[in-house]
Amino acid sequence: MIPALLYRIVRSCYIKRNMCTPVNHKSVILGLETSCDDTGCAIVDSCGNILGEALHSQLQVHLNNGGIIPPIARDLHKQHIERVVEEALASANLGLGDVDAIATTVKPGMALSLLVGMNHGKHLAKTWGKPFIPIHHMEAHALTIRMVTQVEFPFLVLLISGGHCLLAVAQGVHQFLLLGQSLDDAPGEAFDKCVVADSAQDETSQLAGIQLAATRGDPLSFQFPFMLSGYRDCNFSMAGLKNKARQHIMRQEHEHGVEGDGIIPGVYDLCASVQWGITSHLCQRLQRAMEFINMRDMLPLDRRTLVVSGGVACNSFITGALGVVCEEYGYSLAVPPPKLCTDNGVMIAWNGVEKWRSGVGVVPDLDAIDIEPECPLGVDRREDVVNANIKCKYVTSNTAGKVCHLCHKNRPPVRLSYYSVTPPTQPGSYVTSVTRAHLLYDYPTTL
Repeated sequence: MIPALLYRIVRSCYIKRNMCTPVNHKSVILGLETSCDDTGCAIVDSCGNILGEALHSQLQVHLNNGGIIPPIARDLHKQHIERVVEEALASANLGLGDVDAIATTVKPGMALSLLVGMNHGKHLAKTWGKPFIPIHHMEAHALTIRMVTQVEFPFLVLLISGGHCLLAVAQGVHQFLLLGQSLDDAPGEAFDKCVVADSAQDETSQLAGIQLAATRGDPLSFQFPFMLSGYRDCNFSMAGLKNKARQHIMRQEHEHGVEGDGIIPGVYDLCASVQWGITSHLCQRLQRAMEFINMRDMLPLDRRTLVVSGGVACNSFITGALGVVCEEYGYSLAVPPPKLCTDNGVMIAWNGVEKWRSGVGVVPDLDAIDIEPECPLGVDRREDVVNANIKCKYVTSNTAGKVCHLCHKNRPPVRLSYYSVTPPTQPGSYVTSVTRAHLLYDYPTTL
C-alpha cells in the first residue's frame, strides 16, 4: 500500500515538473488511436507539425466479413499496435525518450478496441515515465481543424462519421455544449449499410465511391421520409432512410436474381438519393442549431465558424450543401483535409497537445483511468433546444441558387461550390440540371 502511494506521489511531482517547460520549448506528444478498426499512431509538436505517423487499416478484413466483428478488430489491433508505434517514431526520427507525453483514445468507441490502445498507452507511459493524457475521440475530431488553420473558440461543430452524428458548441479545449446527436444510425452507417454492405459494394466500398456513383444518378428517384420533421430539435435520425433503402435493395436483388457482390439496376440513382436524403437532413438540423445560437447569443456575431469533421466530411457534396446554410447565416465553413477527417493518430496527438498546453487532462494515477465505450460529449443542452420551440423557415431554392453553379442540359456539368480550408483532393459532386440544383430543400418552408 505505502509503496504504491509513494509511487503515485513521485509520479505526480514528475509530471508537474515536465509540464513546466520553457515558453520556447516545442512540446512533442505521441497519440494512439484504436477506437474502432484503425490502428493509428502519430507524433505531433505544439506548433502543429506532424513529425511522424503510421496507420494500419482493417478495412479489407471487415469488408470480407460483412462488417466489423469486435474480437477480430481487437486481435488485429494487438497484432499491429507495437509495429505502428515503432513506424511512427522511426518516421519522426525520434525515440520515446524524446516524447513529452502519451495521448490515447479511451472514449467513446468499441470496448475491445479501446482496451488495446489504452493498455498499450499506459504501458508506454509507465515504462518511460511519461505523463498520460486520456482522449475523448469526438473532442479530438472537433479540434483537429485548429492544427491546420486558425479557428478561435467558441465555434459550432458538426461531427459526421460512421458511428457518430452530433452538433455542439466548442467553448474550449474540454468544454462543449451538446445541441443535438444521432438517435439511431449515423450518416456513415447509413451510407455503408444502404450501399456498401449490399448490392453496390463493388463500386462504392468507400465514401468517395458513393459520391462518385451519385454523380451519375438522379437524387430525386427515391422519396425518403422527412426524418424527424415533426420534432423541433437538433437531433438526427438515419434509420428510416437506411431501412427504406435496404428494402429496395432486397426487392431488386430478388426481382433480378442478383447474388453476392452483384450490382442491382439503378444503383447510381440509389446512391444519389441516399446522399441527397442525408444531406438535406443534416442541413435542416444545422439550420435550427444556428437559429438557437442566434436566440441565445452563444457565438460572437463577428466571428462565427462552423467546423465539419469526421469521415463523412470527406464528401464534398455534403460540405457544399452545408456551405449554402453557412452562407445564409453568415458563418465561415472550415473542414480539415480529408486525410485528417477520418480516424487517425494525428488528431489524438493534437488533442493531447491542446490539453498539454492548457494544463488540463493529464492524469497522474494510471490505475484511475479506464475506457468509456459510451460517453457523451460535453454538457447536454438538447432539452433547451426543444423548449425553444424554434420554427425554421428553411433555406429556399433562391438562396441555393446564389451559391450553386447551375448548368443547363446543353452544357457540361459544373461542380457544386466546395467549402474547405484546403482544396479537395478528389473531384467534387456535380449537378446535372437546374432542377436538381434548386431542390436543396424540397420541404415545407416551415416545420
